[in-house]
Amino acid sequence: MAKDFYTAVEGRRSIYGISKEVSISDDKIKEIIEFALKHTPSSFNSQTARIVLLLGEQHDKLWNLTEAALRKVVGDNNFAPTEEKMKSFRNGYGTVLFFEDQQVVEQLQKDFALYKDNFPIWSQQSSGMHQFVIWTALEMEGLGATLQHYNPLIDEDVRKEWNTPAHWKLIAQMPFGQPTMAPNEKEFKPLDERFKTFK
Repeated sequence: MAKDFYTAVEGRRSIYGISKEVSISDDKIKEIIEFALKHTPSSFNSQTARIVLLLGEQHDKLWNLTEAALRKVVGDNNFAPTEEKMKSFRNGYGTVLFFEDQQVVEQLQKDFALYKDNFPIWSQQSSGMHQFVIWTALEMEGLGATLQHYNPLIDEDVRKEWNTPAHWKLIAQMPFGQPTMAPNEKEFKPLDERFKTFK
């Protein structure tokens, strides 16, 4: 049974222990992503977000190619912790790849020169909102996820493997699956240091 929004926001955490046994259908996962793409805000309603969903062998392939790219950088001698992390992601059910369409961003910069410097920032903010909406929606359905950033290291490999347009900029990767472990206890800074009200 899906959780309510506040419970899902509170429960949305980085879950590294995930498995391939999930309780919702692929169609439901696609529905979550389509809902986020349709209803998450973007500056000037520019709708710059682009998403690729990798399931099954395609999900495994992403973390295989990421592992291979990292091995070239890290080297075999110190690779065990990285290899373990890649395995934990590969153990999941799928991965959501978040992109931002730079063609749209650049056109907005031309059309609205006064805000030129802001459009790349607003694009990133919109991507962050898409990530949060999808992550929280997955939590509502009982799934765990983390947000990873192996870009730009894997950008070219991803582009070649899944034939994504060159103007789609990879922003983040979200492996998800059935949680197999609870997250660590979270510490909170005092709200009175972070929030002010004036009336």
